[in-house]
Amino acid sequence: MKIVLHDYWRSSASYRVRLCLNLKHVAYDCVAVNLLAGEQSGADNRALNPQGFVPTLVVDDRPLVQSLAIIDFLDATFKDPPMVSSDAATRSGQLARALVVAADIHPIDNLRVLKRLETQFGADQAAKDDWYRHWVADGLAALETMAKEALPGGEFLGGASPDIADLCLVPQLYNARRFAVPLDAYPRLLMAEAAMLALPEVAAAAPERVKSD
Repeated sequence: MKIVLHDYWRSSASYRVRLCLNLKHVAYDCVAVNLLAGEQSGADNRALNPQGFVPTLVVDDRPLVQSLAIIDFLDATFKDPPMVSSDAATRSGQLARALVVAADIHPIDNLRVLKRLETQFGADQAAKDDWYRHWVADGLAALETMAKEALPGGEFLGGASPDIADLCLVPQLYNARRFAVPLDAYPRLLMAEAAMLALPEVAAAAPERVKSD
């Protein structure tokens, strides 16, 4: 099986997939797509990803898109370690926590939305930063409560081992720090992040480790 990841080093969605690939010890090649240079909108990338996004995971010449859908494919194909539970109720909670980040925080804070705030509404950098911090704080507050209520019995959001919510959490907190979002109010999330960052597979997926020249 030939696997190629088309990603951008600071893309949260790409970071999630790198984490999953590394934790499952799946070998892959990487093709960098420079979002700041607009390469995601080019014909080559759109031929793989009609939305003009990253990541795209090409598996034996078949492109897979959307980070959580890619993670679902990886989980079905490479069983160990699982990112979602086989128990329906547990899986529902895992997906709910993951979607707080992937569906509610990240989409309204990504690059194209921040650019639209500037071009359509005249938002300056300070206004865009305030927008970003507001929605991150709003989502993380909810996720902190959800994580505490879940009490899975371990350091990770997934309990004793990482799950799909942990894959979403690490990139979101990485980006939160870039925008100076205060994080002290989220001790449960910080505990899960620290447990993740202590893993060599997670460290190897960090943006600075994969940045292309």
